[in-house]
Amino acid sequence: MNQLSSFTHLFWDLDGTLTESAPGIMNSARHALDYYGIHDVPQSTLKKFIGPPLMDSFQELFGFSHEKAHEAMGKYREYFGEKGLFENSVYNGIIETLQALKNQGKHLYVATSKPEVFMKRILERFQLARFFEFAGGSDLEESRSEKALVIQYVIQENHLEEERKNGKILMIGDRKHDIIGAHKNNIPCCACLWGYGNRQEFSEFGADYVIERPKELL
Repeated sequence: MNQLSSFTHLFWDLDGTLTESAPGIMNSARHALDYYGIHDVPQSTLKKFIGPPLMDSFQELFGFSHEKAHEAMGKYREYFGEKGLFENSVYNGIIETLQALKNQGKHLYVATSKPEVFMKRILERFQLARFFEFAGGSDLEESRSEKALVIQYVIQENHLEEERKNGKILMIGDRKHDIIGAHKNNIPCCACLWGYGNRQEFSEFGADYVIERPKELL
């Protein structure tokens, strides 16, 4: 197994990896569910909206049909587009780590299931955009929301097939979706414990590395 320092191209998840986005996501989900008369949803359930595509969450957690989940996604974004995306904060140590990695000559990218239109506003608001050569996400219809498709998209858009073959790309994320998506693209995943996942999840889905603090990437 490579040492973390041997990777030259680092793909970063956004929610739960770069930023602590739980408040905005949970409030947006609550707004959508209120519309359908679903109230007093436990925090533990709302937290499950962090990470997976929205369509999946509404269907799997609440049994919505595809059509109803699509409508609910629109209700979610009524709140998220105005308030939720900025009910957010950058994790401690992220700015310093990104700067140090850039100083080392590493190439940094974002690979998130969040729609690009929201992702770009978040990266700009929290002064993160300057660190990344490219930031890839989903479209508003979430046709590219599965993490494997987002990672593939970032690789293709940046012509990184050789780097992938040569084992130079590392995915950094906090949930099973990051691990699964990375492995579908034949790249390793570094799971971070400061986000919304845990050691049991990382072990179950075969994370290649597990770190507790961003600076461990250095």
